Amino acid sequence: MIPSKYQRFVFSFFMALLMSFLMSFVITLFNVGFVDNLISLWLKAWGFAFVVAFPTVTLVAPVVNKLTRLFVTQD
Repeated sequence: MIPSKYQRFVFSFFMALLMSFLMSFVITLFNVGFVDNLISLWLKAWGFAFVVAFPTVTLVAPVVNKLTRLFVTQD
């Protein structure tokens, strides 16, 4: 198991992995349609998207958490 002090990076990894997976597929499908090489185009796009998404989520998540606390009341 991974120590809790790395929770931020583990969260960022999985968030970036899943969001880049889904969004790269949707955008690839939107741009090229159902073509024969859709999977290879999508996997190439996913690899690139993940490389961008992981550091982005790591840097942006603390800001999003602060913004969320401004708009959500504590019960």
